[in-house]
Amino acid sequence: MPKLKALALLLAASLLTGCAAAGPERGSQEFLQQAVIYEVNLRQFGDGGFKEVTNHLPRLSELGVDILWLMPIHPISELNRKGELGSPYSVANYLEVNPEYGTEKDLRELIKQAHSKNMLVILDWVANHTGWDNPWITENPDWYTKDLDGNITFPPGTDWTDVADLNFDNQEMQEAMISAMEYWVKEFDVDGFRADVAHSVPVEFWNKASERLHQIKDVFMLAEDGGDMELLEIAFDTNYAWSLQGLFNGFGTPYLNASDFRWAMQSQAEQYVNGKYQMVFIDNHDENSWQATVFTRFGDNVKNLALLSFTIPGMPLIYSGNEVGLDRQLLFFEKDPIVFPAKEDWGKSDWEIFYKQLVELKTQNPALWTSGAGGELTVLHEEDTFFLAFARSYQGNDVVVLINLMPEEQTQVLELGEYAGEYQDFFSQEKAELEPAMTLPANSFLVLTRQR
Repeated sequence: MPKLKALALLLAASLLTGCAAAGPERGSQEFLQQAVIYEVNLRQFGDGGFKEVTNHLPRLSELGVDILWLMPIHPISELNRKGELGSPYSVANYLEVNPEYGTEKDLRELIKQAHSKNMLVILDWVANHTGWDNPWITENPDWYTKDLDGNITFPPGTDWTDVADLNFDNQEMQEAMISAMEYWVKEFDVDGFRADVAHSVPVEFWNKASERLHQIKDVFMLAEDGGDMELLEIAFDTNYAWSLQGLFNGFGTPYLNASDFRWAMQSQAEQYVNGKYQMVFIDNHDENSWQATVFTRFGDNVKNLALLSFTIPGMPLIYSGNEVGLDRQLLFFEKDPIVFPAKEDWGKSDWEIFYKQLVELKTQNPALWTSGAGGELTVLHEEDTFFLAFARSYQGNDVVVLINLMPEEQTQVLELGEYAGEYQDFFSQEKAELEPAMTLPANSFLVLTRQR
């Protein structure tokens, strides 16, 4: 008996240790406060498809990813498609998977393995429109928007001629859409959705859909929208920090400065209250394919902007390939694979090391958390320079971020107050003193942390 008791205690201890190592419970409030999202471009992710993503889960887990956002998984319409393979956002059937990406079994295995690594998996959901050969068009033409001649139209005000606009005045269509969303949660155990062009769909629909989905499980909901705060009242957990994209692009040259940063941070603080937060990003499938690479937009400030996305209030996003220094625009309608390191070289590149450090910075410092936690952002000077300086503090944890956006050395006088004193340089792990005047080399940053 004593031996059995000892073995039982040892087993219990090992289980507790394993739980602690896994971090907060998947999907919990504490989990979301620290979470990092990774957008998976299924078509371009290496060889592409579900199995390829599953094979990379150990690498993404080691990187520190918490939420996998899969771009649309559905078959792509052939009628009126653009390019050879078409847009993933031209859905031919909401209840099927794109055979280019694998089988339903492959998707189930991806989700199962992701869950085993304490990750959420959310699906990209295109509610605003369908492809032209979606069965809804022939079976239920009244579910679509029509012109004066009675013809189904593509979404007004766009050039999206490869998709047909849905009519949300039709309650039967709304019910079918919600049922389709419920299917993936019930049958595949997906953890939520990223809603494409969420602002083009009535808030009332999203509220109803979210309430129905939450009756199945506690789903995570991301809205592709940056202006309609009503979407965050019931339906969604977070939205896009679209308003910061112009700011970030202006820091790349740079032609925007610390004054613009102060104004933007004040605006965000006033807009996102009572635990509401935004998803902060420097890249995604739209920015990369339709605008430019991060290197074209930000020049020598790519790492500075990546750091900023992880340290200002919000939940940071990593787009497929950012973590390996993706330096080209990916084709949107064709196959154009991202080249990832061989398995034996995972985690060794400068960019992978850097992004892993960013995730660790976020998760190890409660001052940088979000979703009802984390510290308010305090700027450390009021000058119109190209030197950003701010601090965040929460429950005795202080984080100070200094960024030089210019291609030459800069010295900045700071208003430190209680933030003066001794810290640890997060990236070098050496002791550092935060002084009233700080000098940084060209296009560089300094992150200081301490526990009081």
